[in-house]
Amino acid sequence: MLDRTIEKNGKELRYGYTTGSCATAATKAALLMFLKQKKQESVLIKTPKGWDLDLLIHDQTYDSQGASCSVIKDSGDDPDVTNGVKVFSRVYPASESGVHFHAGQGVGTVTSPGLSIPVGQAAINPVPRQMIEEVIAEVLAQADDKVGKGWNVEISIPQGVELAKRTFNPKLGIVGGLSVIGTSGIVEPMSEEALKASLKLELSVLKARGLEQIIFVPGNYGKDFADELNLPESALVKTSNYLGFMLDEAERMEIKKILLIGHLGKLVKVAGGIFNTHSNVADGRMEILTAYAGLLGGGRELLTSIMQAKTTDEATDLILKAELPGYFDTLAQAVKKKVRDRVYGNIEIEVIIFSRELGFLGQSQNAETMRDSLCIN
Repeated sequence: MLDRTIEKNGKELRYGYTTGSCATAATKAALLMFLKQKKQESVLIKTPKGWDLDLLIHDQTYDSQGASCSVIKDSGDDPDVTNGVKVFSRVYPASESGVHFHAGQGVGTVTSPGLSIPVGQAAINPVPRQMIEEVIAEVLAQADDKVGKGWNVEISIPQGVELAKRTFNPKLGIVGGLSVIGTSGIVEPMSEEALKASLKLELSVLKARGLEQIIFVPGNYGKDFADELNLPESALVKTSNYLGFMLDEAERMEIKKILLIGHLGKLVKVAGGIFNTHSNVADGRMEILTAYAGLLGGGRELLTSIMQAKTTDEATDLILKAELPGYFDTLAQAVKKKVRDRVYGNIEIEVIIFSRELGFLGQSQNAETMRDSLCIN
């Protein structure tokens, strides 16, 4: 267990360590066991973050052909699907020089371009590969006996096949299991940067597949509504609350077209220029809904009622009852202007707004044409 914490929102949360750190420690221990033909109870590794980890070793086996062992993943207070799983490394000599990585049970294989690992390779990311290569070099530098120059390293996560179904891997074209990941070797609890990195990676994979039209949805409600519209999941990316960040990345990747589909409660914030839609960052929903009602001729009584509404569904009922002309189309057009301005007009963007209670509410001027071009035949 890593005895380091960080305070977030008034709570003390414990750091953990990545699958990459687990694979590195298991590899170091396995190589030591093979060279010394002696059991290792724990090993010390350095992480790119600069923190040392002293990790316990489990499932030790060794003979004259190679060695294997495991390290238990500890995600700290981060809600990670791999928390508590065993990460195994089997090390054995290779006929060719260098370190050769292999995907064992539960570790995926890359099948799509656009990732940091080439197609056909084990889904062991660059930083964990570097960490493993460095600990192998460290052990060999201290070895008494002369040993061969080449080593096979097979990483396994026996629970990985099932757990991968709960990750981005199937959409990213990583088949057969989990990825061995981590850029710092340390898991920061509830890390915003880690989530952004995952979202960015998903977008880059779609770009690498040659897709010129992408669907952005903030979350599961948007995905479900996109399904109802018969839109292809293969072109869909969840932006979570980080719409501004994802628009910036889309422009950088030169995405051509985006159909933005979102619940009124999220997209109304964007109409007011709010690009991180988390409620802890900013709200303004009722103020923005009220402003557009006023622009379309709503009277004082209606505006007061919208401002006092507790939910966007309640406000929607008031707006629809007032029969304001083209209200939600106007709001969608306002969202479109804000997101187009964000990317300096370099991406063609259309907008569809819905609610859970009523379904479709409104859309920007050319949204239907873009939707038709995306629909599954």
